[in-house]
Amino acid sequence: MEKYQPSPQWINLFVFVKDPENKNLLARQYGPQGSFTFTSQSPGEHQICLHLESIRFALFYDGKLAIHLDMQLGEHTNDYAEFAAKDKLTQLHLRVQQLVEQVELIQKEQEYQRWREERFRQTSESTNQRVLWWSILQTFILVATGVWQMQHLKSFFKAKKLV
Repeated sequence: MEKYQPSPQWINLFVFVKDPENKNLLARQYGPQGSFTFTSQSPGEHQICLHLESIRFALFYDGKLAIHLDMQLGEHTNDYAEFAAKDKLTQLHLRVQQLVEQVELIQKEQEYQRWREERFRQTSESTNQRVLWWSILQTFILVATGVWQMQHLKSFFKAKKLV
């Protein structure tokens, strides 16, 4: 029937978040419900690990568990109405704050693109060098095979007394 019951109180959810350098950004335990946020300063692939653990012996638990993971990235994660209410900001101050955050996001995106370009350049140079050495190796093998064939044919013709 695909119906989900409310989360049992005896379940704990452990959340681990690691950045591309394998440093822990978040390691926290939650009850049956919770939410988490994190801000990363480094670009790249992040690992999010969700681990369920029960507090009591639940071998015969036949209920289904649903985990809803809603990921929000970038400027969409900020609730500016909440900022304005909390800090008592005027509309002009709120707009200036939004613009400052957008400029910071643009700078981070530029840094990320530079980082990607650098990685791509390194990969291209590595591939180019490998292709160069592979072609040198093929040329050497071809020349060595030609020299061997010439020597073999020369000794063959000498053995048959044709030369």
